[in-house]
This record gives sequence, C-alpha cells and structure tokens, in this order.
Amino acid sequence: MKITILGTGAVGLTLAGRLQSVGHSITLGTRNPEKTASRDEANPMTGESFAHWYKNNPALQLKQNAASVEGADLIINATRGDASLDVLESIGANKLQGKTMLDIANPLDFSKGMPPTLFVSNTTSLAEQIQEKFPGLKVVKALNTMSASIMVHPESIAGDHNVFVCGNHEEAKNTTIDVLKSLGWKQKNILDLGDITAARGTEMLLPIWLRLWNTFGDVNFNFHIQRN
Repeated sequence: MKITILGTGAVGLTLAGRLQSVGHSITLGTRNPEKTASRDEANPMTGESFAHWYKNNPALQLKQNAASVEGADLIINATRGDASLDVLESIGANKLQGKTMLDIANPLDFSKGMPPTLFVSNTTSLAEQIQEKFPGLKVVKALNTMSASIMVHPESIAGDHNVFVCGNHEEAKNTTIDVLKSLGWKQKNILDLGDITAARGTEMLLPIWLRLWNTFGDVNFNFHIQRN
C-alpha cells in the first residue's frame, strides 16, 4: 500500500520505519523537505536527529506536503493536533478529495505547561473538525490512545489490549483495519466504535493516559476492555 505520513516527529518516523518494514511504500510529508532533511538536532524522544534517521532509511521519500499525498492509498495525520488543520489547508481540499486519512493526532494544548489540556472536547473533536472542514476526505480516528512504540508493536504489551477505530466511511475503516493488522494488531482487539463522533471519547482518554504515564513513569501500557 502507498502510505503518506504527514509529520516528521518521533511518532511519524516510528510509523514510517515499521510500515516500510512490513511491505508498505512510505512517503513523508513536510512543509520544507530541504530544511527537514538537514535537521540535525536530536529528537528529545528518540535521541536521534532526522538527518541521521533519514540517511539510514533511503527507501523513504520526503516531499512537500501537497505533493506527498498524490497517489497515496492512505494518508496518516501524525502532525501536532494544533497544527493539523493548517497543514491540511495548505495541501488543499482538491488534493484530499476522496482520500482516506487515518488521524492519530490529539488536540493537546501545551500553552500552560504540563499536563496539557484539550483545546476541543465534549461536543466535538479534532477528527470531527477535520471531517467537517474537508467533507471529501474520509477521516478515520485510531491509534491516538497509546504510545508510538505500541502502535507499531502491539505484541510488546503482554495479553490482549485494544485499539479503537471510528469514522463515517466503512471502506475507509476497512482500509485502516488492514493496515493495523499489518502492524500486528489482532482482529479481536480492534474495536469499531462507530461514526466519527466517537473520536470525542478516544481523544478525551488522553488526560487519563497522561496521568497514567506520570504514575508509571513510562508509556509501556495500553487500554484493555474486559467483557464477560
């Protein structure tokens, strides 16, 4: 599958490396490819610079955002939540028309320090705002309730645990589920929550996720729904 990832931070690069390793063709989208390619500061989450990572992953393409989505079977939004709409607007609705987009971003507001708050909640969600702004785009929300390492290696957590999926388009959700399976997610652990309004709930899990991170001191955990 031809997959474009918007965002060149730690989450985007973790997804890019893993998706490529399981057979997908990956393009990274960025505002300025030349500037991004030369970025030599160490990422605080990985300790590695983008320039070093990119040199070690020569099969991946790096393109300007608008060009990166051309021909993509799936777009993954791994941008910061407060930048997502601006990035998509810079690409343009015409280039996004008919595309499927897996939105993993969260509406986190760090303006007042840690822990962050949500800049949208309760009556809407970032995913809904994206879907409303770009009605021709098929938005699917998933993978936003866990760390990047668990997104790409669900087997790293012992036992069953869940990934939530929601969106208005069944075909787009099925495409997303196929990608999740390629990452190692078991069908029984993929929970379809219905339409895109369910993103309100999954995005609002972030405050408790952040508190759990603080409690445990690491991000090696995930949510599991237990039923009788």
